[in-house]
Amino acid sequence: MHWQTSRFKIDLTVPRVMGIVNVTPDSFSDGGRYFAASAADEPSAAAVAHCDRLVADGADLLDIGGESTRPGAMPVPLDEELRRVLPVLRHAVTLGVPVSVDSSKTEVMRAALDLGADIVNDVWALRQPGALGVVAAHPRCGVCLMHMYREPQTMQTQPMTGDVVPQVLDFLRASAQALREAGVAASRIVLDPGVGFGKTAAQNFDLLAHQHVLLSLGYPLLAAWSRKSSLAAVAGLPPGSGHPARRIPSLAAALIAVERGARILRVHDVAETVLALRVWQAARPAAGAPG
Repeated sequence: MHWQTSRFKIDLTVPRVMGIVNVTPDSFSDGGRYFAASAADEPSAAAVAHCDRLVADGADLLDIGGESTRPGAMPVPLDEELRRVLPVLRHAVTLGVPVSVDSSKTEVMRAALDLGADIVNDVWALRQPGALGVVAAHPRCGVCLMHMYREPQTMQTQPMTGDVVPQVLDFLRASAQALREAGVAASRIVLDPGVGFGKTAAQNFDLLAHQHVLLSLGYPLLAAWSRKSSLAAVAGLPPGSGHPARRIPSLAAALIAVERGARILRVHDVAETVLALRVWQAARPAAGAPG
């Protein structure tokens, strides 16, 4: 199993860690930490250092975003998102790992791909006008299609109702099929069930419990549990996504997701996740050994 992207054919026979680079003042977990005003075309020094640190910590991929999608977040103007993302992206593509752009704007996707980005990671699953065409027109870029109910402004005030698994399954199937019909090879597509995006805590854990159902579609799965509020709720942690104890349930959820077949982990805490995966890998039966 592999994921074809612009510059890299990513081996997914082992789980891969995608490090999060939020170049925003208001992301739910680390808003403002790697965002700073800078001169035109100059990246935030903090964001550049964060990219370097994540790669040094073992990140297999970087995911760069300039617009928060936390519950209640307001849209960012196009020129501002480009100003935040592109300078950091220019640095990230020199680091020798695949780079993803986390955006739903067609102009940002196109500009990022022109600069050498490898993957489009879209919480809207290419539903915005022209987005599917940008990806379909590119000869090799990878794409991650995520399920989101409603939009960031309303998704948690009016979350989904009913059985979440078949609804997410049907959405992801249709989204992937639309790309295939546009000529995009299956090897370029990864799916994300969208933990926390318009779902209750119970629904998020239902998706994890039935992850095998989503895998039946035949595409690799990305799991993005890192520091999500559902983890804090079941762990009895106080509100506040920056609480350091959220790392512990985040690692637990990541390992459960991998054990149940997820191939990419999108995380804030790269070093800790890499170490946890080494333990998980060591405990797996050797090839050909009895299970």
